[in-house]
Amino acid sequence: MRIDILTIFPEMFESVLGASILGRAREQGLLDIRVTDIRPFSLLKHKNTDDYPFGGGAGMVMLAQPIADAMRSICGDDFRGRRIYLGPRGRTLNTELARELAGEERLVLLCGHYEGVDQRALDTCVDEEISIGDYILTGGELAAMVLTDCVARFIPGVLGSAESPEEESFSDGLLEYPQYTRPREWNGLTVPEVLLNGNHAEIAKWRREQSILATAEHRPDLLPSARLTDKEKRWLESRLNEEA
Repeated sequence: MRIDILTIFPEMFESVLGASILGRAREQGLLDIRVTDIRPFSLLKHKNTDDYPFGGGAGMVMLAQPIADAMRSICGDDFRGRRIYLGPRGRTLNTELARELAGEERLVLLCGHYEGVDQRALDTCVDEEISIGDYILTGGELAAMVLTDCVARFIPGVLGSAESPEEESFSDGLLEYPQYTRPREWNGLTVPEVLLNGNHAEIAKWRREQSILATAEHRPDLLPSARLTDKEKRWLESRLNEEA
């Protein structure tokens, strides 16, 4: 997959995109991530990319022209993929959307800044808007990093195990179960015995139950849409009644 990121702060990206899992995926050719500076595309004398908003108000608005020309330079005439603006009005990024985006041939991510982007650029250069949550950032750069990292995990080979993304939090509407590693005992705390007996069916059952309990405790708002069987719902209700 190729991901292009349009930004006025390209220097923010390499330390994130060149390290850890993303860095290895790029080295292996699984991900082609390119960061493009919007500023050189400005036709203004001082390469400005923003101006005061019509109608007044605080802050500056990013100009349509540099964005449109940068987008045209990257996409060409036969672009196949999705052009995304990272902003607060779009669909909220979640596991389902990340998996969907991972199936695309190309993604182009536009990072807004200041008070936003001239609407005409969004109307003509963007296919959709995606938000990473109901809060405000100083710009779209961090959001683009989050989206890239989230989507990359669903590209075959990036994690090294086809099962990994499906066993993590939110993959089935639930939080992940507790994890343990060596030593077996630490500061008087021991690893649950079920994880040590080698019975894979019992381990899978325990992990599923722990995921349900963790979700009920920390994110009960997820339970109505979680994929629980009738038996699991009755089991959870019984456990919650016991604790009450």
